[in-house]
Amino acid sequence: MDKILEGLISSAHTLPVKKAIVKKVVEAAEKDVAAEECRALFAVTTRLVLLGEDAFQKQVGFQVLEAYTRYHRSEFEAFFSKDFVLGLLQQGYEQLEHKDPAVVDYIHCGLRLLISCPAVLQLFAVVQVEVLRMVCERPGPALCARLATLLSDFVQCVPRDKGGVLFCQQLVRTIGYFHCLASQEQELGEYVAHVTKVSTLLQNIWKAEPATLLPSLQEVFAIISSTDPSFEPSIALASLVQYIPVQMITVLIKSLTTDQNVKDANMTKALCRMIDWLSWPLAQHVDTWVIALLKGLAAVQKFTILIDVTLLKIELVFNRLWYPIVRQGALAVLSHMLLSFQHSPEGFHLVIPHVAGLVQSLQADGLPTSKAFLLQFTELVHCMMYQYSGFPDLYDHILEAIKDLPKPSEEKIKLVLNQSAWTSQSNSFTSGPLRQAGKSETGKTGLVNLGNTCYMNSILQTLFMATDFRRHVLSLRLNDSGMLMKKLQMLFAFLAHTQRAAYAPRNFLEVSRPPWFNAGSQQDCSEYLRFLLDRLHEEEKTIQLLESANLSVPADVVDSSSKDATAPTSPEEGEASSLKVDDDDRRTLIERTFGGKLVTGIRCTHCDGVSEKEEPFTDLSLAFCPSRDAAKSDESKTNDSKVVCQGSVNGGSETPVPGTKDQASHFHAVPENEPHLSVPDLVDYFLAPEILDQDNAYFCGKCGSLRRAERTLKLTSAPEYLILTLLRFAYDAKCHVRRKILDNVTIPPRLQLPVHRPSVSSPPQPPLTTSPTLADSTESSENLAKKLKPSRRDEDVQSVRYVLSSVVMHSGVSSESGHYYSYGCDNAAQGDSAYQNEDLSHGEQVREGPSAQGGGTVPPSDWLLFNDSRVTFASFQSVQNITSRFPKDTAYVLMYRKQEVAGQDSVKGPAANGTRQSTEPPLQKELLDAIIKDNKLYLQEQELNARTQALQAPSSSCSFRPNGSDDNNPPGSCGPSGGGGGGGGGGFNTISRLVF
Repeated sequence: MDKILEGLISSAHTLPVKKAIVKKVVEAAEKDVAAEECRALFAVTTRLVLLGEDAFQKQVGFQVLEAYTRYHRSEFEAFFSKDFVLGLLQQGYEQLEHKDPAVVDYIHCGLRLLISCPAVLQLFAVVQVEVLRMVCERPGPALCARLATLLSDFVQCVPRDKGGVLFCQQLVRTIGYFHCLASQEQELGEYVAHVTKVSTLLQNIWKAEPATLLPSLQEVFAIISSTDPSFEPSIALASLVQYIPVQMITVLIKSLTTDQNVKDANMTKALCRMIDWLSWPLAQHVDTWVIALLKGLAAVQKFTILIDVTLLKIELVFNRLWYPIVRQGALAVLSHMLLSFQHSPEGFHLVIPHVAGLVQSLQADGLPTSKAFLLQFTELVHCMMYQYSGFPDLYDHILEAIKDLPKPSEEKIKLVLNQSAWTSQSNSFTSGPLRQAGKSETGKTGLVNLGNTCYMNSILQTLFMATDFRRHVLSLRLNDSGMLMKKLQMLFAFLAHTQRAAYAPRNFLEVSRPPWFNAGSQQDCSEYLRFLLDRLHEEEKTIQLLESANLSVPADVVDSSSKDATAPTSPEEGEASSLKVDDDDRRTLIERTFGGKLVTGIRCTHCDGVSEKEEPFTDLSLAFCPSRDAAKSDESKTNDSKVVCQGSVNGGSETPVPGTKDQASHFHAVPENEPHLSVPDLVDYFLAPEILDQDNAYFCGKCGSLRRAERTLKLTSAPEYLILTLLRFAYDAKCHVRRKILDNVTIPPRLQLPVHRPSVSSPPQPPLTTSPTLADSTESSENLAKKLKPSRRDEDVQSVRYVLSSVVMHSGVSSESGHYYSYGCDNAAQGDSAYQNEDLSHGEQVREGPSAQGGGTVPPSDWLLFNDSRVTFASFQSVQNITSRFPKDTAYVLMYRKQEVAGQDSVKGPAANGTRQSTEPPLQKELLDAIIKDNKLYLQEQELNARTQALQAPSSSCSFRPNGSDDNNPPGSCGPSGGGGGGGGGGFNTISRLVF
């Protein structure tokens, strides 16, 4: 067969005849063939594959080789030996060099044919060593691409451990030697494809062996920072950038810019070459890395490098705007370079001659992407002409070219320029979430938004401002670090004692987030609050049940070394440390603090039979009552009532969800001639009797039929902290949309709640729930609009006084998006004495508007605004007037604290039992040690930052260093000085102090 095959190839037969003969040769492979003849045939096919004159001969070689190997594998295994493969990789084949890509293709085919044979393991070992040697010889793109394909298919051939690190470094350096001399589009496409295969191989190795990533990046920087004039690295290195994790940017850039061993000349070379990478067509994130390095250099005040690179490369970056495939990334870099280069117009004036031509070209092509890009580019040009005014001879033709395009407002231009100055970048870059320069003047700590977590932050600050709850949590003796209550205790300790301006509650977010909440998504703060309180309640209840059954508590609930996870460690710490108030009170801390009782009664109007059920609650959901005109006309028409279903609001973003309709037509607003609703109005409406009739008639067990009935709600136990949720998000059954009710609700600083004394024989209590859901009726919140009668006052009603503690606000017009923030009153500072002298008549609910004065108002200095990381002073007037000033900002969750009144004993709780703590409890050793450790780390971070700046400043020869910049301002400051220097120090954003 080998003679036939050789004769076939060298004969003058036509192509169809040759194909027919090859087919017969392949079919003959199924027959018994002597070993010697097989080896001869393998030699012929190898020659065809490696030395074939055209593609047909190579194809025939592969086809015959695969056919005979399938039926004579042992003979091919003996032929394709370790020594044979080693010879191919080191010496080549006859006149064929070992660097020829055909050699790698042949070995790739042989490994594939022998993949199921034990001998292939020896071949893997040979290839593993040889590929490392080959990349050290700096092979070309085609051979590297073949090697990448081979190693991707046979990962066993990839060098490991130290060899793997060396292989990645050498492969990176080999890419640095790639150069494309082709000018044809097809050849350019092949070159890009080869580079892509090689970079993909490195990506796969970095994923499989993370230890190889950092040495590879160090090699990249060593290559691009080289000052050797005889070596110019290939821009193909840009293909690696897209595979470097973006989250490493901050760490790598900070390490790079603060390394004393990196000379300014090397850094300049590296930055210039990274900017050159913008020309690589398929690279992603190159602009992100370039901008990060520019910001990093500004952070350490290496302005000389920034100035030199900007003037050297600004025109090259501008020229990239002509190419749509790299246009967006080039614009990002160009914008940063121009906007930050605020000490001189020189950089902008270098690109002025090209601006009008680019604008005209973009206007001519008419593509949607070009139009959007043109708007961004025009805004940049306006900012630069505003910054460097006084050159009409240069700007006239530009203004003529962009006269029909929108111009940004002066306020927006100023904002963009102030945020882009090198001094502003310095502050924002060096001060990350954990490196802010101390607390605000309020002395309170903010919470870092970890990605749409404002719903959690607002609730946690509200609970923290519940003084008695916070003090009890901090005084608990908890031994198991896995308990949710322990996590909350640690969080409260940091909020109270950390030196950081804002604390990042990552650990608490992971353990407290409901399972159905997607990470990073907008969520409902009220839903989160209910889930959190339920979790804390059930956690403590589980411990109590295990203790009552004399069982040991599992390790995931409480430390086995403690008999009681909530018990004090010593007798003298007992009352201040235990979750229990007394031995007879088995209620949990959540029940004692936020728990109340609500009795639902239904009276049949035919037989006067009454059915009652008592249920616990931790919050009351207050629906909005219908308008007065509707109430009068519908008093006897229950079927025409408006159907309103409770909805939730998701917070964390001000951007509406795509596809949401115009919200202006989907919310209810109170007419201007009607007075605002108040919280007491909503409480009255919630407690008002309701008639059950017609389709909603009550089945009376005594009568045995459906009857007209009256349903009533009454409170029999008032919580220590009353949580009220305003049902602002409703489903409109008529329009089939979810809408937000933007009614302005007056929030009184004090509230009186009617509480009925509990009857002697009360039914057994069901498990704690978070809303007064009715069990004896199919009614829910849809029928709240049918409550049309005023509530009746019984003789056994006692008024329990409350004072406002916190308000959670929702900003937005949609139930699908928005932002949460909260107001909190630190009324623990003044106690209840300010309210003891109030002359409130029995049963009266106090309503006070924004103009209320004297002892009836909460002192403004005690109010704080918590907006994620920012904490600022506020006033009660700002709480009451927020919706009037900002219509989309409305109160959503309110928390009232019960006042201690002498002789009031109807409600048993911490106040009634005399356990309300008057001072903050001392920190336990474990909490204190954790805070001390973190505060030391914070001081070390600040010291390192100061030392770095002190070391860098003298070495910089730049004369444009800002004068008196304040690096101690917290990042993202919205104050008068923004992110730049405060108090008149002056920086690059102080244009009037500079001379061009």
